[in-house]
Amino acid sequence: MIRHFVLLKARPDVTEAHIQSIFADLHTLKLPGILAIHSGRSESPEQIERGYLHGFTVDFADWQALAAYQVHPDHKRVGAALVAAAQGGIDGILVFDLPVESTP
Repeated sequence: MIRHFVLLKARPDVTEAHIQSIFADLHTLKLPGILAIHSGRSESPEQIERGYLHGFTVDFADWQALAAYQVHPDHKRVGAALVAAAQGGIDGILVFDLPVESTP
């Protein structure tokens, strides 16, 4: 399984409601190989988000499912909305993909 992490540093003028509407759109994605989607605002007691206060994860069955997602028009639509909401455009987004071994 591949866990796809995306963190967002939103522009100061972007409302919480707008971010939640982007996440709601993300949750409508029903593409093959998507196992789970989780999104929200950080609630970390450490408070070292460095401005990346919102984020989501998408669990994919494998690298092929992630690759198919990356080129899918629905992903491109949600991605464009995220970039538009991010401080500095793409510079306000972090992406990290982690292979996760299934546990017995």
